[in-house]
Amino acid sequence: MNRRSTPEADAQRAIVQALRFALPRDAIVHHCANEVTEAGSRGARRQSILVGMGVHPGFADLIVISGDRVLFLEVKSQTGRLRKSQEVFRDTVCAQGFGWALVRSADDALGALADNGFTSRVRPVRRAAP
Repeated sequence: MNRRSTPEADAQRAIVQALRFALPRDAIVHHCANEVTEAGSRGARRQSILVGMGVHPGFADLIVISGDRVLFLEVKSQTGRLRKSQEVFRDTVCAQGFGWALVRSADDALGALADNGFTSRVRPVRRAAP
């Protein structure tokens, strides 16, 4: 069986694993399943139900809560770009004083923890920005 390439999902799994290792045991790392990928009228109907239940357009892929800190992480593949709704979400949470970061790897996520003052058992590897 051939597995379909899912670079964002693969990156997110690696990021979650790294965060769970790096953060204190009582930290919360949560994925917010906030969109339906099913095409057609059935997918649109399911998305409408989710919106009615409180799904917020552009909500980050991961939320990290540890101590008195909250960080939203948007996971993208190496070539992925933010949608307009994700830019609006980023601007909104940052204006409210919360941390937000675009991450493409576990190293990026660990760097975002450090940049936002999180206590971590791992020192991030800093790479030059592209």
